[in-house]
Amino acid sequence: MQTIGIIAKQGDNRATQAACELTIWLQQQGLSVFVAGSLTNCIQVPAKPLPDIASHIELMVVLGGDGTLLQTGRCFVDSNVPILGINLGRLGFLTDTPLGNMLDVMKDVLAGQFKVKRHFALEAKTYSHGQCVSSGVAMNDVVLQRNDHPRMIEFEMYARKQLVFRLRADGIVLATPAGSTAYALSAGGAIIHPEIEAISVVPICPHTVSNRPIILPAYDNIRLTLINSPAPAALNLDGQVHSTLNVGDEVSINRAGVIHLVYLEHWHYFDMLRSKLGWQGHSA
Repeated sequence: MQTIGIIAKQGDNRATQAACELTIWLQQQGLSVFVAGSLTNCIQVPAKPLPDIASHIELMVVLGGDGTLLQTGRCFVDSNVPILGINLGRLGFLTDTPLGNMLDVMKDVLAGQFKVKRHFALEAKTYSHGQCVSSGVAMNDVVLQRNDHPRMIEFEMYARKQLVFRLRADGIVLATPAGSTAYALSAGGAIIHPEIEAISVVPICPHTVSNRPIILPAYDNIRLTLINSPAPAALNLDGQVHSTLNVGDEVSINRAGVIHLVYLEHWHYFDMLRSKLGWQGHSA
């Protein structure tokens, strides 16, 4: 690897300082560095808009929490550029490397001592009166939910053009395996191993308690139709990209491309779950 990209969590001084430290260290190793945006009080390096930086680099380093990595991941779908997350957030399911280990981890990665895990994304397209009015990509989840009003919404869900259910609820989460440990888990969904290509469908506070989470194949087309809502409902992608839905609007969700995340060779999924979720037991 000769060209490295860096993004730091916006407005976070600790992330900015770490990005400056990493930039200087990488340049001392004779590597070229690009940053997404600009780093203040740091050595000058070329800056690129986040959506454009993938074509200029061989590795992307994210300094922040899972939110910063999700923002980055949506711009790196099918880019084949691996992303390394350095955790400055809280739990950090996706940004698993502690800040204190940053330079040691970078040495291992530059020496080729790492593995890459593939995570698929979801594409959501919104239709109003039969016309596509918006589209976007989510790495974690697509969420249909009530917006600025306290009452439930009503919607239908179709899979393979077949009606699955009509539901009154606060909303519904459609999560990738990467997103199964996020909002979907909090709403009662199952944790899905990242090597399983499936979509977790998790109702949020359903009016009928018999509506339980289900798991669908990732290649299924899922369609949501908003049937009733006292005010415009909300569609959220990764909790970061927001749009409104009116009664009669439809959302079509399909498997999108792949995002590549970097982990050290000794990283294991169940070790991570035990650590982040406080499960008991130790590796043999």
